[in-house]
Amino acid sequence: MRSRVIMVFAVVAVLLGGVLLVPAAYARLAGDDSSGGGGGGAESVAAPKPTPPPPPTLAAGPVSVAFKGQFFSWALMDRQTGKVSGSPNMTSTNSTESMIKSWFAADYLRQLGGKPIPAAMKKNIAAAIRNSNDDAANALYAADGKSATIKRLVSTCGLTDTAALTNASRGNVPAKYVGWWSFTRMSPRDAVRLGDCIGDGKAAGQTYTAYLLDEMSKVQGSTADKDQQLKSGGGRWGIIDGLPKSILAQGPVSMKNGWTRLVYDNNWHVNCLAVTDKWSLAVMMRYPASMPLSYGAQTCASVATQLVTPQPGAALKVPQQPVGKL
Repeated sequence: MRSRVIMVFAVVAVLLGGVLLVPAAYARLAGDDSSGGGGGGAESVAAPKPTPPPPPTLAAGPVSVAFKGQFFSWALMDRQTGKVSGSPNMTSTNSTESMIKSWFAADYLRQLGGKPIPAAMKKNIAAAIRNSNDDAANALYAADGKSATIKRLVSTCGLTDTAALTNASRGNVPAKYVGWWSFTRMSPRDAVRLGDCIGDGKAAGQTYTAYLLDEMSKVQGSTADKDQQLKSGGGRWGIIDGLPKSILAQGPVSMKNGWTRLVYDNNWHVNCLAVTDKWSLAVMMRYPASMPLSYGAQTCASVATQLVTPQPGAALKVPQQPVGKL
């Protein structure tokens, strides 16, 4: 008798549980089948926020310059990957002119082995870099062992298109210029390698790399006649003028340009080199001496501007909104 009573209670409990569960399940189903009283059938999804573009930088891309001259070439190194891109002729060479003064300073500093910089040589470094002073550069060149420093430049920085001018390689360059450091031949590809070599510490050594990069960020003077003298000149122009404020705000840009109006070929030889922790960019050219130095500066700036990525005013990317559940 007791067992039958227990069984009856069990059956009743099961039936009552089913009655209570059915309305709850129905309520859930009804809720899934409506969306705010509209019967839309899909869950509401918050609108995704636009993804801001990455910080602007310089990156490989097309460059178009209506150049009026004998030679124009450029190269860009992504210093994060080491990849070099540039114009099809980026392995062709130009005379380095004052651009190579950055190496003379680096080579001297590295050879100090961490010892303090003598006051006179510290003054020479500042003058050679900030004011492109030839006498100061000659003092560094002599301290570096003259032609031996060009050989170290090639070996230290892993250059492949760089060499001192010799009688065998001078072509139409007058023999009197053989041995002049300003006539060292270098390609844009090697120039960006030089910039990277200075930036990563191989050139000047770990003790003085930050010091040299800081000096190179303090280059002074413009292309104006008032800033150009026989043995020195203003060199703060070119690539830096083509960079937007959004890149300049990220940190100092270290630079060393080279420029000379040469009589033997009646051309300006102009080179621009700039380096940051993200990239190294070089632009090299030769164009008629009858044109102003500012033409070369503007050409360098144009290349830099065209390589800015993303370009100013680029639209924010809006992620695709996911489809709601049915």
